[in-house]
Amino acid sequence: MQKHSSLLTPHSSLDKMLLRDDNRICKLLGTKYPLIQGGMAWVANAELASAVSNAGGLGIIAAAATPPEILEQEIIKAKKLIEPGRPFGLNIMLMSPTAESALEVALKHKVPVVTTGAGSPGKFLEKLKPAGTIVIPVVASVAQAKRVEKQGADAVVAEGMEAGGHIGELTTMVLTPQIAQAVKIPVICAGGVVDGRGVVAAFALGAEGVQVGTRFICCEECTVHANYKKAVLDARDRSTAVTGQSLGHPVRCLRNKLTAEFEKLEADRAPASEIEALGTGKLRAAVVNGDVEWGSLMAGQSAAMVNEILPAKVIIENMFAEAEKVLSNVGEVKR
Repeated sequence: MQKHSSLLTPHSSLDKMLLRDDNRICKLLGTKYPLIQGGMAWVANAELASAVSNAGGLGIIAAAATPPEILEQEIIKAKKLIEPGRPFGLNIMLMSPTAESALEVALKHKVPVVTTGAGSPGKFLEKLKPAGTIVIPVVASVAQAKRVEKQGADAVVAEGMEAGGHIGELTTMVLTPQIAQAVKIPVICAGGVVDGRGVVAAFALGAEGVQVGTRFICCEECTVHANYKKAVLDARDRSTAVTGQSLGHPVRCLRNKLTAEFEKLEADRAPASEIEALGTGKLRAAVVNGDVEWGSLMAGQSAAMVNEILPAKVIIENMFAEAEKVLSNVGEVKR
């Protein structure tokens, strides 16, 4: 009987893509690992971004709705904390009222990489690309990926609905291969990636890098309240809920009294203004004040697989060591 060769064998093209010299994301960003940190509002600050960048990934500062003067302070702090030659990035949420000012801050401080989400990045690409900034939009559909590629994006993050925070409709398993097949620019897989198994799965689906968010909530350098971290550590497979679907902006969070109230209001078809008012200030309440009952504990379904708090460097190194081990084990089974 003829033996079939496996794609996931040691020293295969997939295995080599995990290494810097053969990976388009590493070459594009100048990182050791093909990993970027998610731009989590109120979570992704200078401390977290610098830890991820110094560990060989791409750390990201979240602009969210941060006033420009405070955002500048974070960028200046990150530049001091990050080792020379290590890149970092800024995430701009395009639906934010401060998106335009965040763009100006990015240009002023020559931020090497900008990721975008929640909107069309066309006019941002027009300003950032001539300045030499690498632009990577987060997308949730094939149509979005094709559009931003035509607009000049350097890569895309294909984010599945398993992710925390604002999400789309398609799962990571379905979304990633379709986008990888539809565009020529590199694809970064997001949503559910928390360990080496997820990295290998992402690459098998056609991605050339991964974006990791929820796992970094529970790293030593992350400055979120200890209650928030404990909530992630305590999460189980069905601990998240998706709220805000009636508003057209669904958000995945850990279940608590806040998500239950959201579900009640949406079931009762409450006015959009009432639902929006319920969410005002709730993310800050969770991140800063540690309110795990009425705070917005944004986290992905992968929270169920986060079991300990570790330094960012250890998290990343373990992730890629495990990925190589998974590839090796699969190769042994197939031979």
